[in-house]
Amino acid sequence: MLWVKTLHILFVIAWFAGLFYLPRIYVNLAQTNDAAAYDCLVGMARRLYRFMTPLGVLALVFGLWLYVGYGIGMGAGWMHAKLLLVIGLVVYHGMCARMLTTFERRANMREHRYYRWFNEVPVLMLVLVLILVVVKPF
Repeated sequence: MLWVKTLHILFVIAWFAGLFYLPRIYVNLAQTNDAAAYDCLVGMARRLYRFMTPLGVLALVFGLWLYVGYGIGMGAGWMHAKLLLVIGLVVYHGMCARMLTTFERRANMREHRYYRWFNEVPVLMLVLVLILVVVKPF
């Protein structure tokens, strides 16, 4: 079980690194007027998204293994709240994919401020998940 838990934590950390950085690239994309810089940033965003997606899938697989295979948190209120946040993170990941497509088509209509706020969402979700997992308030 400890190996599964270790791999879950490892892939969660790696996935979050991508969730933290990809929207930051979007901030830069929304600000630049330089075509060459724009193309470079889109390429970076595309490669990062392709890299972080399997990491997110592995985080979910090992988390599900812990939940179903070992019964960790089964039936606990804190786990239900955590699972709700994980679903939110999957939706956020999907939103990142849609935004990437928008930037690839050069069809972005939002200002950089939007992406700055969007960039804060995974930070808040990580804090909430950590509180739920460590403190187990309910």
